[in-house]
Amino acid sequence: MTDRIGWGILGTGHIAGVFADDLRGSGLRLAAVGSRRANAAASFAERHEVPTAHGSYEELVADADVDVVYVASPHPFHAEHAELALRAGKHVLVEKPFTLKADEAERVVELAAERGLVVLEAMWTRWLPHMVRLREILDSGLLGEVRTVIADHAQRLPQDPGHRLQDPALGGGALLDLGIYPVSFAWSVLGEPETVLAHAAFTETGVDRQTAIVLGTADGRQALLQAALDTKGSTRASVVGTDGYVEIDGAFYAPTGFTVYDSSGSVVEVFEQRVERGYRFQALEMERLIRDGGESEVLPPSESVAIMRVMDRIRERIGLRYPSEQGR
Repeated sequence: MTDRIGWGILGTGHIAGVFADDLRGSGLRLAAVGSRRANAAASFAERHEVPTAHGSYEELVADADVDVVYVASPHPFHAEHAELALRAGKHVLVEKPFTLKADEAERVVELAAERGLVVLEAMWTRWLPHMVRLREILDSGLLGEVRTVIADHAQRLPQDPGHRLQDPALGGGALLDLGIYPVSFAWSVLGEPETVLAHAAFTETGVDRQTAIVLGTADGRQALLQAALDTKGSTRASVVGTDGYVEIDGAFYAPTGFTVYDSSGSVVEVFEQRVERGYRFQALEMERLIRDGGESEVLPPSESVAIMRVMDRIRERIGLRYPSEQGR
């Protein structure tokens, strides 16, 4: 590995482009991009100033100039492509949701451990400045005993039946694209839930258009979560404790600010947004882990697996099954 870690991007969709631009703008080294189609890789490389374009994922992971692969393919292929990179000896940052299902997540994490490689879920929210400060506030005990997390992630997204969000075969629906954010956020504050309740409404194509989730911990704390792909919501979140509460501005999962109140409703602290785009923070965490070894304390692989187990339980509650599961 060179002194500057070389990034390879697997996939050429929207999120891959945003990530590439933030990497380059942060001074990190983009080495290559790979696509199933050579022309798509070449076009992406030109738009985002990536030195090398590969016409297959196999060529990308075999590139000696690539040290870490960012997996940005559709949800059902996350596990397959993460494993492809790991078997080629590359560290892997996997776009959220980590995988389609928990058993896939377990397989990826086990393979990374066997190969002595770093694997990390690209839940970028965990490393944003406002979330770093929120963890400090929670650790300080300022809010007293934290009892409740409330989070909304409702957006009005493409309604075209042919769009991937509407396609069960591509892991479409509100839960995996949007619901993963409030579920991961609730876990980061409350820890592992014991009880999982959920209700959903479905599109004509068979994906959840709207899902409401209630998580309960063994000691009685609760999370009230909402995700929808056909209505625009506040995308705000709250953390409520016995001595105060935090109101996080929309969009809570992106660079934003928040206000801390005491139990009387008086303002204790105002945290203002300090960055415009925050994808680089997860990349910097990944590079730190590659250089220093170990696993992320903010989001260890075991937690990504456990969160996927919760997502599986939610899917079971709402009756959402993907075509790959039919007959099982």
